[in-house]
Parts: sequence; C-alpha cells; structure tokens
Amino acid sequence: MPASMALPSLIMLSCIALLQFPAMTESQQTGITRHYQFDIQMKNVTRLCETKSIVTVNGQFPGPKIEAREGDRLVIRVVNHVPYNLSLHWHGVRQLFSAWADGPAYITQCPIQSGHSYVYNFTIVGQRGTLWWHAHISWLRATVYGPLVILPKIGVPYPFAKPYKEVPLIFGQWFKADTETVISQALQIGAGPNVSDAHTINGLPGPLYNCSAKDTFKLKVKPGKTYLLRIINAALNDELFFSIANHSLTVVDVDAVYVKPFTTETLLITPGQTTNVLLTAHAEYPGAIFFMKARPYSTGRPGTYDNTTVAGILEYENPYSFPPSSFNKNLPLFEPMLPSMNETSFATNYTDKLKSLANAQYPANVPQTIDRHFFFTVGLGAKPCPKNKTCQGPNGTMFSASVNNVSFVLPKTALLQSHYTGKSNGVYTSDFPIMPLIQFNYTGIPPNNTFVTTGTKVSVIPFNTSVELVLQGTSIFGVESHPFHLHGFNFFVVGRGFGNYNPDKDSSGFNLVDPVERNTVGVPAGGWVAIRFLADNPGVWFMHCHLEAHTSWGLKMAWLVLDGSLPNQKLPPPPSDLPKC
Repeated sequence: MPASMALPSLIMLSCIALLQFPAMTESQQTGITRHYQFDIQMKNVTRLCETKSIVTVNGQFPGPKIEAREGDRLVIRVVNHVPYNLSLHWHGVRQLFSAWADGPAYITQCPIQSGHSYVYNFTIVGQRGTLWWHAHISWLRATVYGPLVILPKIGVPYPFAKPYKEVPLIFGQWFKADTETVISQALQIGAGPNVSDAHTINGLPGPLYNCSAKDTFKLKVKPGKTYLLRIINAALNDELFFSIANHSLTVVDVDAVYVKPFTTETLLITPGQTTNVLLTAHAEYPGAIFFMKARPYSTGRPGTYDNTTVAGILEYENPYSFPPSSFNKNLPLFEPMLPSMNETSFATNYTDKLKSLANAQYPANVPQTIDRHFFFTVGLGAKPCPKNKTCQGPNGTMFSASVNNVSFVLPKTALLQSHYTGKSNGVYTSDFPIMPLIQFNYTGIPPNNTFVTTGTKVSVIPFNTSVELVLQGTSIFGVESHPFHLHGFNFFVVGRGFGNYNPDKDSSGFNLVDPVERNTVGVPAGGWVAIRFLADNPGVWFMHCHLEAHTSWGLKMAWLVLDGSLPNQKLPPPPSDLPKC
C-alpha cells in the first residue's frame, strides 16, 4: 500500500475500533474510567413465530455487555427514546457512597422520562466476578437486561486455573403478550399474572419450543479446554435448575464473590443471582452433541409458573474434520436429567455446599457482634376487593404480599431525594416494624385474618450498624421460596432452616466462619434464612423479592442508613441531572 494511503486507512481503522469499544479515560481511582452510551429503544423481535415490539438497550436483546475491572469507574449515559418511564439498576454493585446511581425507580431516583437522559456514575470497589444490569420499574426488565463482568485488577489472577474462554449465559423469560399489559391486568383484578410462554438462554428459546429450532443458543467448545460460564438468572418469576448432559460443573463464584469450589451435575439459581462455573470439555472428541437445559424449581401451585424447559446445545469442534471447525449435525444427542420441579431436598443440599473462600486474600468478614436484630416475615396475603368490583384473588379478594404484614407502596417521589432534602413528610414514615406486630404459626395453619396493611415505611439504622436479619417465610397461601435481594450491600448467609425460626435453638448453629456472601438469597419454602451485614453505606436501600409478581404485590421494603459523623462517611449531594418526578 502506498504511504499516502496508509495513514488515512489507519485513522479509519482506529475510528472503527473506538465505535466498537467503550471509551476509556484516566481516573484518579486505581483503575480507569469506562464510558458507555445506552440508548433505550423499541425494536421488533420475533420469537415463537410471533413478532412484537420490545424495549431494548441499543437495539440489542439481551442488552450489551458491560466489562470493567475492580477499581474502575463506570460512566453510563442512558437516553430514553421509548414511551415508558424507565430506570436501570446495576444489580449487585455495592454503590459505596454512590446511592444516586443505584437505580430503582422511586427509591433512589425518579425514573428517566421519555425523551430525557441520566448519567450513572459509580466505581467498582472491592468486587470482581459476574453481576448484571436491568430495568428497575414495573416489568420492563423482561427484556431490558445484560451482563456486567468485573475482571480482577491487572496482575491479579483468579483463585482457580485461568479458563481458555469466558462465556455469559443469561436465563430469561419470553412472553408473547406485552409484559406491561400482563402485570397491569393482574393488578386490576387481583389475580396472579399470566405466566410466560418460554424460558430463554441468551434470548433464545431453543428447539423444545414450537417454531424455535433456529433460535437456539449453541456453545461451541474444543476438546480438553476449560470454559468459564458466567451464568445469570434474569427471569422475571422463576428459579431454575440448570444442567449440561454428560458434563460436570465446578462452582467457583456466586454474586461476584469467590466460593470454595465444588463440583455438581446441576445447579440452582434464583432470579437475581449469578453463578460462575468451570466447564472442562472432554479430552477427546466425543462424537456427540449435548443438550444444556434449564427448567423451574417451584413449590407453588401448578399454573403459577412457567413449567416449560429451555434447551441450548453444547457442540464440540471436530479436530479430525476439514476445516477443523466444522460441526456434524447428525451426531447422537444426549440430554441431562434435571431434578423434579418441586425437589426442595436438592435445592437444600445444593445451597448447603456454598461456602466463602475465607482465606487471607479473600476473607469472610462476618460481623461477630450484632448491634441490631430484626425478624421479618415474608409471604403472600390478601387485600379486600374494592366495592362494586369483582376480584379474582383468594375467596374473591386481591392478592397482595408483605414484609412484617406491611405491603410496600411506591411513593410518587424518590425516597432518597426526600431523605436528602429533609422533605420526607407525606412521602414515607420511619416506623417499619422490627418484628411482626401479630405473631402466629408462620409455617402452620394460616391465621383467620389474611389481610395485609399498606404503607411506605422505612427502617432507619445508624451508619456502621452491624445487622442480623432473619427472613421467615409464611404459608398463608402456600409455601414458596422467595429470592430476596438487598441493594447497596453484600451479606453473609449465616443460617437457614425449615419451619418457624427459634432464636434460642437455631442461632447456636450459625456459621460465622465461612458462610457464603451474596446479594440475593432464597428464603426456603416453608422456612427461614438468617443474614448478617454491616451498614457501612449511607443512603436508602431497597430490599425485595426478585420474583417480579411478588414485588408487584408489595413484597419489598427499604432501609435508610444514616450518614456517619466523619466527612468521608456522608452521602455526596445528588448529580445535577438527577431525574425529577
């Protein structure tokens, strides 16, 4: 190429590279600053032989991958081009002193209105692994979600052998109907919402669904190589079992925290959770292809969850063919055996295997002494049917859900803004109960009165308070597992069990040495879970069930962590472009 043509060509290639990757600038932090542009757009997408318009980020479904290193700063400009108000949540990011960037609508911010924008600005502090991002208003996260991959700092290795390749696997749910219509209709009549029509892997339903063989996720591997699968459950309402035929999975990380590695044929992952596993391909070309499958774990009544199975395909590159990358579609197909849909014994045994590394480099800093104890009942209830209306909930009522019998009502102004400006009057009250006001046999015969109260209440705790919280499931309308997600904090799962929690007996068995550290935990069906965390992050922090139907019914609450006394223990002021209600 002549020298006169080389320079323009080089400049053009450089411009193309800049368009494909997020911009990066130097930062005063230990890492770099990474810039992303998220345009919220409508796009026509076809699944199950039907086309519908969905909300997307940058026209992608699932949305684009965000990649950063521990210590990096992320600056993500979100521009809303759709007719829905919307906000984004960076699920599992600690958001230390950056509560304004957390994202749940009407909790830390008002939603971004159509035609407006907002810049999320936060730093990844002390975290590495797999997290994710999603819409955090109504049911828009049905299609607005994507992976958030946090790599270790440069020069810091994984505490396991470096994999040949890393692959995100995101489970989701696909509705033929518009999901905003689905939840709106359910709330109007007080009934359970219609279930999804398919589960998906990376947005694809796969060959077990009608008209979907061409929409199948395929994982292509080389014999003898080890792959890191970054697994995310972005489903709206279903906990999932997952397995790959004739292959074992080694769990090494959950919710962006390393764990003591263990090998399993099947894993369980609730909505909101992430799990990193190592998959080592067979040393020799197997002359076969393998299904990977996911289907629900549910103890609820049939018809309240999507009982279908999603499948993807694991294919081996054939080293003996020409070209070597060619794949034979006529090979025998092997299928995995998944637990039955209500197999709580498997769920329990699997969860019990999760332990923190708890070593010198990655310690388990479990609070050993507790300042505040809380006991929250979580579960379903009912509200009376309004006069002159027909409702389709239990016995003609409306389904509801509550924490300590308080069904949370979203305010019309963001809680964090109201707290920061001192204008909380009429927005929220600070009297969330620390224990149920009425005690009953939580996992036995339901009480006569199943009605819940409603309100916008928060629990106020001082900065640096060590908290122990027991989440007790109830059986008022049947026992169900509830995956609870806490914003702004990781917590340690120090205990769990079935039946009613007994503080005298059960607390003596708590694991205070190497309990698993997470941001989302399943409250066992008909049981309880105990968690501990240090409230070292000022702000208003949402805590809610990650089954979207239950959240819509009010299974949520908020913690208000006050500023500390020192200058570096206070929440900074809000950004100038904070959305207004």
